[in-house]
Amino acid sequence: MVAVSEEEDVLDAYSRAVSAVAASVTPHVASVRLGQGGGSAVVFADDGHLITNAHVVGRHRRGVATFADGGEAEFVVVGADPLSDLAVLRTRDPAPPAVRFGDADRLVVGQLVVAIGSPLGFSGSVTAGVVSALGRALPVRSQRTTRVIEDVIQTDAALNPGNSGGALADSAGRVVGVNTAVAGIGLGLAVPINATTRRIIDTLLVEGRVQRAYLGVAGVPAPLPDEVAERTGQSAGLRVMEVVQGGPAHRAGLYPGDLVLTVGRERVSDAQGIQRQLFGEVIGTSLPITVLRNGAMVDVIATPAELVS
Repeated sequence: MVAVSEEEDVLDAYSRAVSAVAASVTPHVASVRLGQGGGSAVVFADDGHLITNAHVVGRHRRGVATFADGGEAEFVVVGADPLSDLAVLRTRDPAPPAVRFGDADRLVVGQLVVAIGSPLGFSGSVTAGVVSALGRALPVRSQRTTRVIEDVIQTDAALNPGNSGGALADSAGRVVGVNTAVAGIGLGLAVPINATTRRIIDTLLVEGRVQRAYLGVAGVPAPLPDEVAERTGQSAGLRVMEVVQGGPAHRAGLYPGDLVLTVGRERVSDAQGIQRQLFGEVIGTSLPITVLRNGAMVDVIATPAELVS
C-alpha cells in the first residue's frame, strides 16, 4: 500500500510540473497561417514580435497568428535565417506578453521538457518528454540545396506537423528551444535558445537577415582518444557524420569520420563551437581546421561561403 501511494505521489508531481508549464507557456504560443501552410510561433517580446522556424515562413511575407484565447493578429515577416531555421515575425495587432527565455546550454540529458504548439492545426497542444540528446546536427534537403541545422536538441516529446515553430520549455516554464522538425517516430528536434541564437534573433530584428558563413558539415560530439586528450588538453571534438557534396568543407578535404578538434584555432567540442564562428565576417577568408584522421592530426584550410536561401 505504501509503494502505491509513493508511485501516485511521483505521478502527481510529474503531472503538476507539466500542467504548470502548460498554463504558463500556452498563452504565449500562436498557431500561424501563411498561404496554404502554417505552423506555430512564440511571442518573445512585449512589442508583438514572435519567433518561429524559417521553414515555416518559406517565401511568405505575411500571415495570421491565432492565440490560445482565440484572438487573431496579422503579422509580417521581419526576417529569416535558414542556417539556424529561425525567423522573426511582427504582429500588427496587440499580442500576448513575451514568454520567458531560458538557456539551452544549461540543459542536461534526461531533463523534463514540454512541447507546446499546433500539431495538425490543433492549437495549444501539449506533449512532454525528456531531453534525449544535445549537440545534434540536422542536414535538411530542399529541392537541389542542402543546409545543416547545427546544435539541435533531441527530445522524445511527441511532435507532429504544425509543431514546428512552437515552444520547447523546461520545468520552470522557460522556453529553451523552438521545435523544428520530426526526424522519425519518437524523435523530435528543436533549435536551442542560447547566446548564439539570441545573437541571430537580435540581428534579424535589426537587419532582417543574418549574413552567415556556410561550411556544409554535420557532426556529433565525440570523446578524444586518451593519448590525444592528454597531448592537447582537450577531452572532446566533433565527429563528422556528413559532408555536403560540393560545399566548402568538401572542397577543403573534410570527410565523414574525421574528428574536428579546432576551427579557426578555437577548440571545438560540439556543433555550436563551429556555428558561433560562422557569421558574415569569415565569408571568403581562410579558416584553418584541424582534425584527427586515422590517428593522425591533419590540417586543412576551408573557405566559408555565404549561405543563400
